[in-house]
Amino acid sequence: MTKQEEQEMQEYEVIREIFNLCPGNQMRDIFIEEIELPEQADLEAYVKEKFKNEAELKIERTDKEDGSVVFDVMTAAIHQRYTFSRF
Repeated sequence: MTKQEEQEMQEYEVIREIFNLCPGNQMRDIFIEEIELPEQADLEAYVKEKFKNEAELKIERTDKEDGSVVFDVMTAAIHQRYTFSRF
């Protein structure tokens, strides 16, 4: 990878939360990963790709004041949240 290509990439910390929709159980699974995407990457397209086989899909985007981007993802059976924060 050339120096110019390195500068065109952006590192993100991605927090994925899977909410338990069962009444009385407020626990959730949380996964954290570091990814590298092109500087002008479409974060929503990245999330949609993960759910490309879902028949029902609703995505809501929230841009936070701190620069992070949050996607609430609802499929037929589950609610997940992806939070992207730049390094």
